[in-house]
Amino acid sequence: MPANLIPDRSIRICADRGGTFCDVHASFPDPEKPSERKEIVVKLLSQDPANYKDAPTEGIRRVLEIATGEKIPRGAVLNTDKIDYIRLSTTVATNALLERKGHKHALLITRGFKDLLLIGNQSRPKIFDLNIRRPLPLYSKVLEVDERVTLVGYTSDPKAEEHAIQFDENGKVKRGYRGAGWDGKGDAEGPGEVVQGLSGEAVRIMRRPDMVKVREDLQKLYDEGYRSIAIVFCHSYTYPEHELQVAALARTLGFKQVSASSQLLPMIKMVPRGVSSTADAYLTPVLREYLDGFFAGFDEKLRDGKVRSPRVEFMGSDGGLLDLNNFSGLKSILSGPAGGVVGYALTSWDEEKKIPVIGIDVGGTSTDVSRFAGRYEVVYETTTAGVTIQSPQLDINTVAAGGGSCLTFRNGLFLAGPHSAGAEPGPACYRKGGPLAVTDANLVLGRLVPDYFPKIFGKSEQEPLDIEASRSAFDKLAAEINASVSDEKKMDLDEIVYGFIKVANETMCRPIRALTEARGYATSKHILASFGGAGGQHACEIAQLLGIKTILIHHYSSILSAYGLALADRAYELQEPSSTFYTRENRSILRARLDKLDAQVREELARQGFEGSRVHTERMLNMRFEGTDTALMVLPTPEDGDGDEDFEAAFKRVYKAEFGFLLDTKSIIVDDVKVRGIGKTFDTLGESVFKEVERIEKRPVDPAKADSTYSVYFDGVGRVKDTPVFLLTSLHVGDTVKGPAMIIDNTQTIVIIPGATAVLTSKHLYITLD
Repeated sequence: MPANLIPDRSIRICADRGGTFCDVHASFPDPEKPSERKEIVVKLLSQDPANYKDAPTEGIRRVLEIATGEKIPRGAVLNTDKIDYIRLSTTVATNALLERKGHKHALLITRGFKDLLLIGNQSRPKIFDLNIRRPLPLYSKVLEVDERVTLVGYTSDPKAEEHAIQFDENGKVKRGYRGAGWDGKGDAEGPGEVVQGLSGEAVRIMRRPDMVKVREDLQKLYDEGYRSIAIVFCHSYTYPEHELQVAALARTLGFKQVSASSQLLPMIKMVPRGVSSTADAYLTPVLREYLDGFFAGFDEKLRDGKVRSPRVEFMGSDGGLLDLNNFSGLKSILSGPAGGVVGYALTSWDEEKKIPVIGIDVGGTSTDVSRFAGRYEVVYETTTAGVTIQSPQLDINTVAAGGGSCLTFRNGLFLAGPHSAGAEPGPACYRKGGPLAVTDANLVLGRLVPDYFPKIFGKSEQEPLDIEASRSAFDKLAAEINASVSDEKKMDLDEIVYGFIKVANETMCRPIRALTEARGYATSKHILASFGGAGGQHACEIAQLLGIKTILIHHYSSILSAYGLALADRAYELQEPSSTFYTRENRSILRARLDKLDAQVREELARQGFEGSRVHTERMLNMRFEGTDTALMVLPTPEDGDGDEDFEAAFKRVYKAEFGFLLDTKSIIVDDVKVRGIGKTFDTLGESVFKEVERIEKRPVDPAKADSTYSVYFDGVGRVKDTPVFLLTSLHVGDTVKGPAMIIDNTQTIVIIPGATAVLTSKHLYITLD
């Protein structure tokens, strides 16, 4: 297609770089029908150093070649005139954390707290393990800063409000502290200026940092080669001044990455705040290096941030898009899987039926599971690779079982994972001498047909999957397995290979049960939305194991993480600490604070180009019962209490659902005030798949429509030699396919087991199980 037919600023590109494959989804105006958009899908290996340096850049080059019809040589700097936006999700920071390949950095902490993050919170994940191996801290060196502030009063004072320091409207002390420990002459328990913190608490400054000494110490760090630091001071969540002073000084000395805990996450609890800051200082430089390399593949307009330039946006861990200024290592830990959650949530949810959806993303390296019941489920504290991080992230459970999971037989057990063959060398069938993996098992069982699979393997990148390599490796493994059992227990090759698939399926079910049954939801009352490159081969059997009757597989399910980027909204949030009781009197004060943050969030989103009805805000309070340390982030609904932002009723509802009881005699404390702003990037997705299924006329598909037949193994039935293989592109809306069958398109293979029925809709395969 001639480039002059494509308008400037019109190609929209979304790229998801996973552990094994990089998926790219793009759209541009159809020159013949300008009101409609044509779509392009490109799938390539995430790592192929012999052929290209960076997979997303190579994917975008291919997209531009297809859209413009012009030949663009590999390695050339790409012109961005035709690009409207590029949206990226990346696992660079996640992999750096998992593999401990982050950036060398130093920790600056209040004097006397040098070992705080090393001691941690004393939790023992494996309580009966006699040989505990603690993960090493992320930082390489600790520098203690001689500064100290403390809070006035004590936590469990029964007359806290009566004894507390009273401030006027300007934050000046009206009356000093009058509780236990008061020195009888000053405003607090001892000497030092008393100021009002961000949370409203009284803060006594015991010692200010000696900036001359701090400069000397920072200069020594710089001379030793450190360019990244994390700053964590006591009570900086409410009094950030000392951290800000040291951070400003560090930047003037040339430190490229300065992660101040008070700016990253102004929340109480010094340990998770500190660990999160060290994680940011450890990961952000790695992310920046990767992004510098990515931007180097394009002309300068991509990075300048001007209004007339193409935009680059990144998927954050909480499912919202971030611009370059707001994207950091800490916010990118779940960047990869978040796009898929957005994709299935927005395409599978029906606002009227309100049936909760379980999303299962079966990728090459792992399986990610999440739940959607009208809004994204977000957690504020997660542990990744032994590092407990405090940052809003989508609640995604990951298990090491995917298409590339290695298959082994050890001590009489069939094992699938946790090790993965990755993209290099990949499973045995990838023609690079790799180990046996789940993909090989699906290939030998007939669930993957080499003729329809992309021919991107071998040294030339043009060879098909090698079924003989898979079969000969399984023959060796089968001989080893049968040699270890008695004659009556010997199995044929198909039974052994399917045994590994069963183990992988059960492993994938584990996190689904953790998200549903373990939290009081009936698994069978959900819909299963399956995606990821290997999802279609396992979806029916996983649903059967869980008692789920309806499965949705989107036409773009194998690249749904990339497609989800196209649907994602721009997000921006602000949070402030609070330390106040939730009472009738304080309700108006808290509401005023929410209003102030709300205005600031809307202002920032307006700067990013979102205004009016395209902006929606969520106002939340982080609440807990007095005397407990389990705070819950609460978003009230119109059904809660008096319907007018009744946070108390909302908190009690959420607490009861989470823990099964209420502490009615305890007061409620508000730890944080938060506003999350969402800038809508699209107007509507049209009618839901459920409405479409009810509306369309269904008709059984003629078996003669099958593109071919293939020998496929099914549980309980054995080999079905003439299983029909349908091409998704040759089916029409309303066509109904009964199992056993397979439906294939350019990027995925979907196995329809006996007893399952698939109906084709405009955007999904709607599968029901008997």
